[in-house]
Amino acid sequence: QVQLVESGGGLVQAGGSLRLSCTASGSTFSNYAMGWFRQAPGKEREFVSAISVASLGWYYADSVKGRFVISRDNAKNTVYLQMNSLKPEDTAVYYCAANSVYRHGSTSGYEYWGQGTQVTVSS
Repeated sequence: QVQLVESGGGLVQAGGSLRLSCTASGSTFSNYAMGWFRQAPGKEREFVSAISVASLGWYYADSVKGRFVISRDNAKNTVYLQMNSLKPEDTAVYYCAANSVYRHGSTSGYEYWGQGTQVTVSS
């Protein structure tokens, strides 16, 4: 079992930046690939980014490529999502998730989820 807690969300103006954090407990964090997803009101949850256990592989949704950066610190059991050049369409609840298997390009198979943190980008 892995418990995930996100933090760092908030209200920011368009063009601004936020850094989300997701801290894990309950199991060995370095055994899991980690991903970020988001869900906007009235829309389905969508994949944002993922990173492998040793940070040797990562990938992004086209909508955030070049603006968002995923990273992790296994010593701190934490994965981060640095979000730059934010747009109103980035407004959503952001979730982190853990996957015991890293498949480059895959957006499914995540076993554990956090409760989410709200990100609101004003125009």
